[in-house]
Amino acid sequence: MATPLKGVIAAIATPVDAAGEPDLPRYLKLARHLLDNGCDALNILGTTGEATSFSLAQRQRVMTALKEAGLPMGRLMVGTGAASISDAEDLTRHAAKLGFAGALIIPPFYYKGISNAGMMRFFERLVSATAAQPIPLYLYHFPALSGVPYAPSLVAELIGAFGPIIAGLKDSSGDMEYARTVARAHPGFAVFPSNEATLAEARSGLFAGCISATANLNSAWCARGFHQGDDAALATAVSIRKMFDGKVLISGVKATLAHIHKDPAYAVPLPPMVTCTPAEQADYAAQYDRFAAG
Repeated sequence: MATPLKGVIAAIATPVDAAGEPDLPRYLKLARHLLDNGCDALNILGTTGEATSFSLAQRQRVMTALKEAGLPMGRLMVGTGAASISDAEDLTRHAAKLGFAGALIIPPFYYKGISNAGMMRFFERLVSATAAQPIPLYLYHFPALSGVPYAPSLVAELIGAFGPIIAGLKDSSGDMEYARTVARAHPGFAVFPSNEATLAEARSGLFAGCISATANLNSAWCARGFHQGDDAALATAVSIRKMFDGKVLISGVKATLAHIHKDPAYAVPLPPMVTCTPAEQADYAAQYDRFAAG
């Protein structure tokens, strides 16, 4: 089994070309930049990576490109959840074959009101499909988008049934009491809230770290806050996060990436997202530069 993931993890954005295909040269450049500038690991093809807007083949192509480019697979988690159990099986097997350190599983998200028994059936298939080459599975709790929560009772059932293969949980609910409840109930189970502000609490060991969209932009400050106890740096990271309060996060992150890397191609999302207007891009750039200057 892979070494457990922990620390500052960016939910990396996925650049796209004019045809709407993953722009692999830009993607690999961004991945290397983040790993060299404060990120302990990367979450590939999550929500910020627009995974559900790509086809199965496109997602597999991104995954394969990381391996072929020689990136450190032990520092990469990849989203392999899908509404279709067959797609989830295919993606998760592909991740295991390539050597990813973990697979992040959003629940099957079309049908709502799914029972614990239904979710157990889903995971029985998924664990069985990867039995020949196991990969740590991380639960992706984002009920605002998926509509299907990983209730604490379900988390306990999954851990009880499948053991350490259920390695952790990314909590994008924003409900810190939920995150604390799950973490305290299962010592050694890696819980990752999605907001940089929790890194101060993570230093105590309750949480394994943080998986954040805005770590695309503030990873160096996050790393200083988490690993060095630099509260001023962490405050800067949190301020950059707050730039997007009430805004469309994916488009805003991509617009700011375009500014940071001086490359407008980074600003373009896939449909149904839209590119930020020039005025919005200028506002994000000005705010980022102000925080970055200290």
